Amino acid sequence: MNTAAPYPLPRFSRTERDRRWAAVRAEMAAHGLDVILAPQNTGHSMDYQADSRYLTHCGGGGDADIAAVFPMEGKVTAIATSAQPRWMPDIQDWTTDVREARRNYGRVMVERIRELGLEKGRIGISGLGEIGGTRSAEGLILHGTWLQVREAFPDAEIIDATGVMAAVRDVKSDEEVQCLAHAVAIIEKGYEAEIEAARAGAVDWEVWAAAQYGLLRNGSEAPIHCNWISGPNVVRTLTRPTFRTLEVGDLIINELEACWIGYQAQCVQPVFVERADPVHEELIKVQREVFDTVLADIKPGTNLGALSELTQETVKRAAPAAGPAAGATAKLTMHGKGAGDDGPIITGAARDPKQLAYRLKQNMTFVYKPSVLTADGSSICTWGDTVVVTADGARRLGTRAHGLAVSGGEPREPRDMDPGLGHSFVKEQMTGRAR
Repeated sequence: MNTAAPYPLPRFSRTERDRRWAAVRAEMAAHGLDVILAPQNTGHSMDYQADSRYLTHCGGGGDADIAAVFPMEGKVTAIATSAQPRWMPDIQDWTTDVREARRNYGRVMVERIRELGLEKGRIGISGLGEIGGTRSAEGLILHGTWLQVREAFPDAEIIDATGVMAAVRDVKSDEEVQCLAHAVAIIEKGYEAEIEAARAGAVDWEVWAAAQYGLLRNGSEAPIHCNWISGPNVVRTLTRPTFRTLEVGDLIINELEACWIGYQAQCVQPVFVERADPVHEELIKVQREVFDTVLADIKPGTNLGALSELTQETVKRAAPAAGPAAGATAKLTMHGKGAGDDGPIITGAARDPKQLAYRLKQNMTFVYKPSVLTADGSSICTWGDTVVVTADGARRLGTRAHGLAVSGGEPREPRDMDPGLGHSFVKEQMTGRAR
């Protein structure tokens, strides 16, 4: 173990740790919980492991399975495979009780609960499955892990703590918002790389790889979510690029994400290969009007149902009487962004009444990406950014211009992020200024 100095990785402050732990324990007290178990699950681009990383500050890397035992009183426990070299204080300084799983996490959870004397306690499990998450309706805990806990404590009361954790994680601290803003800055560098590479004759997969390199070279963790498609007037992304050759006038649509200290931002930017479609040039004008109008109304106290209605009202006013965008329609897509599986959510298909009625709070964060479609539905224009809810309406975390991107011009080398956004941010945290 490196004892001379910590590895140069960004960290949250201990003040942030204390804020989180106090907030979670206040929710636990309100629900009468003695302990929360956050199971290991690296699914959905690490979304499903948000609670364990949120509580322990352990995580990062696609195969970094981490579980947590978070008691009302006593040390917080992180459980990992290859725990000692990977998650000790030279990597993170929040959790001192880090235990070896050897890929059997339930066994260590049971041992820790017995140490705490909670064999007959009230045990909460985040992701148990009785309360669905935003994108985890079936729960997050593996069957084998669940069986070990259930069979070890037949006299314990076990409840689903998904809602307990969501109530705390919904509202972001200033440090969390800063991380998401940093992730957006990385995404914008990824789009610069994509636009530079998107030339006629290029292979779609290579353009995708250029965008990924733009994200990773500027500090994004992996894995990250990235839906993608290219072609003439495409309307729906695939899960990955193809090996087709790009042609002049092709459209690339995607959802680029970047992750900074576990916080995943998302942006949407239409990119045309050397020449924009005139239909989309008209649609983006309507989309911008919808985006700005609804953005100003994303305030504490409103909900996604009301914002969806405003989207419909706005597109009716904004759509012109003639031309390609005449009679345009719109749909609101908006869902929480943060450590993973954040809510609430609205999409064209996800319209659960409970999600639509959830009242927004200040410092909640979302990807906000309304779409505008031609009257016949043959063309769709979506542009989006990660935003934070303020008392005066949502604030964009990105800085790029709102419009279509068109590749062209002289090739140039991709640029890293400006000083202060990349390595110097890590250095600032590691030298203690963020603590």
